[in-house]
Amino acid sequence: MIFTSFFITYKASEYLYNNTETIPKNKVGLVLGASKYTSNGNINLYYKYRVDAALELYKAKKIDFLLISGDNSREGYDEPTDFKNDLIAEGIPEDKIYLDYAGFRTLDSVIRAKEIFGQNSITIISQKFHNERAIYLAKNNNIKAIAFNAKSIVGSYGLKTQLREYLARAKASIDVFFNIEPKFLGDKIEIK
Repeated sequence: MIFTSFFITYKASEYLYNNTETIPKNKVGLVLGASKYTSNGNINLYYKYRVDAALELYKAKKIDFLLISGDNSREGYDEPTDFKNDLIAEGIPEDKIYLDYAGFRTLDSVIRAKEIFGQNSITIISQKFHNERAIYLAKNNNIKAIAFNAKSIVGSYGLKTQLREYLARAKASIDVFFNIEPKFLGDKIEIK
């Protein structure tokens, strides 16, 4: 797992960006889902910082559209719509936002961006650790991807997520090796 983690970090390093001045422009920014609230009811900082990063990229004119991919598998839980509502409240026009309700995991989000939403070139928006894994998955699925790093979470707040990431990276390498497909594909949706 340690080797896999370092390998994924290494392979993604040249495709990660921390500021809007140097990142190339892409038509679509793919926001990777997260729950809006933590289990104790507080705002999830991973979510908040991804919203902030999406706004920053859009306002800098480095993307024209946002594709928000997340989980919507149970009643009362809808990551894409939460993101959409908060981004609209911050001034992004509704017609610039597309939702992918079947982004159950990073693999699904990345592959569906290509297969369902027709994007062969995307800017992924999440925290650095997550972007590294998403870039790895994108490159192994013939997607030209770069990533914009949302603000990181430090200290004990993000410890559980950081530990989980080691397992997620091992799973990502297995998915690539066995050419695993998303849980759902479906009808194509044109972003225009």
